[in-house]
Amino acid sequence: MIYLDTAATSLLKPPAVSKAMMQAMRTMASPGRGGHAPAMKAAELVYDCRCAAAELFNVPEPESVVFTFNATHGLNIAIHSLVQPGDRVVVSGYEHNAVTRALKNAGAVVDVARSPLFDSAAAVEAFRAKIPGAKAVVCNHVSNVFGFVLPVYEIGGICREYGVPYIVDASQSAGCARVDFGALGAQFAAMPGHKGLMGPQGTGILLCAQAGTPLLCGGTGSESKNQDMPDFLPDRLEAGTHNVTGIAGLYEGIKYVKEKNPERIGANERALTYRMAERLGWLNGIQAFYGPDQAGVLSVRHESIDCETICSRLGEMGIAVRGGLHCAPTAHETAGTISTGTVRFSFSPFTTPRQIDAACRAMEIIVR
Repeated sequence: MIYLDTAATSLLKPPAVSKAMMQAMRTMASPGRGGHAPAMKAAELVYDCRCAAAELFNVPEPESVVFTFNATHGLNIAIHSLVQPGDRVVVSGYEHNAVTRALKNAGAVVDVARSPLFDSAAAVEAFRAKIPGAKAVVCNHVSNVFGFVLPVYEIGGICREYGVPYIVDASQSAGCARVDFGALGAQFAAMPGHKGLMGPQGTGILLCAQAGTPLLCGGTGSESKNQDMPDFLPDRLEAGTHNVTGIAGLYEGIKYVKEKNPERIGANERALTYRMAERLGWLNGIQAFYGPDQAGVLSVRHESIDCETICSRLGEMGIAVRGGLHCAPTAHETAGTISTGTVRFSFSPFTTPRQIDAACRAMEIIVR
C-alpha cells in the first residue's frame, strides 16, 4: 500500500516508537502514584518527554508542556481558558472543526479573517483589520486541507500590539516546520502526537504560557487534600492517569523528528507536493490547489468525477488518501470548494518520489 494520508494520522513510524511502547507497557506504572521502581521509571520517562518537547518547540520550562489526548483536547483547553460567551474571536479562513465547534460551544462570536489561498500578505492584512477589539485570536499554522502555511508569527506580532490573547493550532506543522513557541508569542499552541511527531494516536501536546483553566478535574498525584485543581503546571491541566505507553512512543517520535530536523522534513515534503501538483495539473479536468506558501499537503478535485469516487478507486489500487471536507468546512468556504470537497494527498518523511509517481499514474487511469 502507498500511504498518502499523514494529515489524518501517520501510519508509518520509526521502529523505536512501537518498541518503546511495548517496553513501557511491560515495565512502567503511573507517574506520581508511588515511590516504587515502575512508578518512578514512568515519571522519569514523562519528564524526559516534556524536556524533549520543550527543547524542540523553544518552551522555557518543561512544566509548560502539557500532555493531552490529541490536538482537539488541547484546543478545547485553550479556548475554555480564554473565551467567554459573547466574546468576539478572530479566526483564519482555514480552521478545523476542532476550533470552530469548540468556539461555538463556548458561545463565542466567530469573526473569520478570510484571505485567498497561498497569499500570506493578504492573510496578515485580513487579521490586522479584525484583531483590534477582539477577545482572542485562533489561527492554524498549516491548513489541513490545502497545506497553506499561514503567517502565524506575523499574526502573533499584531496580537501583541493590541494585547489580544493568541492560540495557535500546530496540528499540521509540528514535526515538519519550525514551531517556535517563544517567537509565536501565543498563550497556547496545540498539536497532536500522531501526525508529524510520529507518535501514536491518543497523544497530544499543549504548550502553555499561562496556567489555563482545567477542562477535566481529578487526581494529579499532588496536593491531594486540596479539592481545587493545583494552580501550577502541568498538574493543573493533567487530571487522571497519564497515557504512559503513548508518551513513550511520542518521546521516540520527537527524538526522531529532532534528529531529522523539522524544517528539513518539511522541505522534502514540499518538494513532493510540487512534484505531484505539476504532474496532476496536466490531467484533463483536474484542478490542483498549490502555491508558494505550502506544506506537504495537496488537495485536488475533478470537474466531473466525485471526490469520494476517486478516493474509492485509489483505495482499490492500493493508494490511501482522503476525500471530502476533511472536518474543515471553513477552509472549503474560503477556497470555494464547499460544494465538492477535495481529494487530499498528504506526505510524511517515509514518502518517496516513486510513490508519488505511482499515485499520479493511478490518477491518470481514473481520469481516463
